[in-house]
Amino acid sequence: MRTTGSASAREDAPILVLGGTGRTGRRVADHLGRRGRRARVASRSGPVRFDWDDPGTWGPALAGVGGVYLMSAGAGEAVPAFLDVVRASGAPRVVLLSARAWERAGDGDLLAVERWVREHAPGWTILRPTWFAQNFDEEPFLRDMVATGTVTLSAGNGLVPFVDVEDVAEVAAAVLTEPGHVGRVYELSGPRLLGFGDAVGELARARGRSVRYDPVSSRRCAARLREIGCSAEVAAFVDRMLGWVAAGAEAHLSDGVHQVLGRQPRDFGEYLRRGRCLPGGRTQ
Repeated sequence: MRTTGSASAREDAPILVLGGTGRTGRRVADHLGRRGRRARVASRSGPVRFDWDDPGTWGPALAGVGGVYLMSAGAGEAVPAFLDVVRASGAPRVVLLSARAWERAGDGDLLAVERWVREHAPGWTILRPTWFAQNFDEEPFLRDMVATGTVTLSAGNGLVPFVDVEDVAEVAAAVLTEPGHVGRVYELSGPRLLGFGDAVGELARARGRSVRYDPVSSRRCAARLREIGCSAEVAAFVDRMLGWVAAGAEAHLSDGVHQVLGRQPRDFGEYLRRGRCLPGGRTQ
């Protein structure tokens, strides 16, 4: 059952966007602006400082805000203490970006931030997207593989309904500014299942160059990730997520975009046609 959020005295207050210069954060800030809401973009080095390792930055960033956009990635064990500061600040809602596969994998460590948000955050909503279409441009390990012409991954023939980050950001902006989303969990996907081979093929045709998908073992994938500069920890984590894809954990569609926005999600082909992928590997 949907819980209707009450009208807040902070309807015109800025929304704190953590990681506001990153892949989703900068888009969330843009979509908030389209809705006539101010985004307070916070990062370690920007005008609004926010550092998980420096609790002294939390209170000033939260002062007077009407909501918080929070990503589970990188937040770590500081989240419960941060949420205490959120409650003290009077911010009426928190939207957490999590991931769809983590619940199906039953990984308690990855779901810890979700649990903390449910237990401690005011007016919480959780977003669980699948793999981003934009990863092919903006995730360093995938972008570098595409540039070499061979995408070497351990996803096998597993299927993924790649979701457009613009949809994720638009959903986040909606649930941060509209009533009716408190206490809800939305799973977000694109409208079509694709294997990595299918996605790479469509990307190659859009770029007009040769790029192929090379499905390899977990061990070979981790080694390749290390070769292109990933740390051992990152390589192991990415390989683990790809293993979930290979096992079929992502081979289903979700209707969260339609639930929130009342329309179908953008297709992977639409993402390519918007010009994100250009000949020669350049991106817009």
